[in-house]
Amino acid sequence: MNVDAIVTQALERLNTITAINGNWNPVGTKGGKEGTQIDGTIDLYVENVQHHLFIEVKRELRNYQLQTILEKAKNYRPLMIVAEHIFPALKEELRKNNIGYLDTAGNIYLKTPQQLIWLDGQDRPKQEKKITNRAFTKTGLKAVFYFLTTDEIINFPYRVMADMTGVALGNIKNIIDGLKEAGFILNVNNKKMMLCNRKALLDRWIAGYGETLKPALKLGSFRFGNPDTATNWQTLAMGEKGTVWGGEPAAEVYTDYLRPALFTVYTKEPKINLMNRWRLIPDAQGNVEIYERFWNENTVLGKMEHPDRLLTNQNSNIPLTHPLLVYADLVLTNDPRCLETAEMIYTKYLKNEFDKY
Repeated sequence: MNVDAIVTQALERLNTITAINGNWNPVGTKGGKEGTQIDGTIDLYVENVQHHLFIEVKRELRNYQLQTILEKAKNYRPLMIVAEHIFPALKEELRKNNIGYLDTAGNIYLKTPQQLIWLDGQDRPKQEKKITNRAFTKTGLKAVFYFLTTDEIINFPYRVMADMTGVALGNIKNIIDGLKEAGFILNVNNKKMMLCNRKALLDRWIAGYGETLKPALKLGSFRFGNPDTATNWQTLAMGEKGTVWGGEPAAEVYTDYLRPALFTVYTKEPKINLMNRWRLIPDAQGNVEIYERFWNENTVLGKMEHPDRLLTNQNSNIPLTHPLLVYADLVLTNDPRCLETAEMIYTKYLKNEFDKY
């Protein structure tokens, strides 16, 4: 995500529509609770009134990011969100909480003791279709999943990287170049690279996963033939190597907090095997969702799905996806109870890795 480009485009569009001027200061300002920071400040000039605003920049604001924004708004006042796009429901939530917003179409909301500025209904100017960043195609998202969970992989030879991720060798360079172009890989020296802006990359990956990759992996929706199975799901036989729990069931094991209502499973097995073994009945509204497992079990299984440092209770033998994927599954539901659990998983298992740099 190019923060400067998003803010610049939004301010230029706002000026074109309304003649309102704004000066962008992109220097991050640390403060508030430990580990929090903003992307910069804007001085907005409206009819000779200056508004000094703290700015949080998003490519596209998502529901699961709202709680973090509300926390930041307690420490940075007034806070404004600048984004390429903000959905109407989220605009309403921001207004309810007196948080300003500005998008690249020039739509703006800002309420201060002196003024109320509210413009909506503007469309973004049509632009030539950009070439898709290969890091965020279905294939790219699979590889980026490996980089996020085991970032030293980005320094392996491309052929080794291809073998480990299951991504064709010809795609690896395009994916790496796409991450560099988006500002997520830094060249340390001629021989070494490192991931940077990791939290922003995680957010971008989750958005792409939910929109592009996960729907393509879905093998079907089902319900348990025996309703009691939903209560006793931990006793289900997992069968062949490669079938693992994700989403809410995995979250229950990781947190001992959430009780699953939606059962997400990732597998390499034919779905008919699970249907027979678990007595599953096809149901478009069912609460059992089966997805194709998209990562290479031979490379990642031991490290990712049985991390001894994570699972120390009696459920440690239940095969689970990595906490990062569980976190993604939860935030994509937009369910308040899942979002609360997702925050617990992030804090316990991911924060140290993704809040560092």
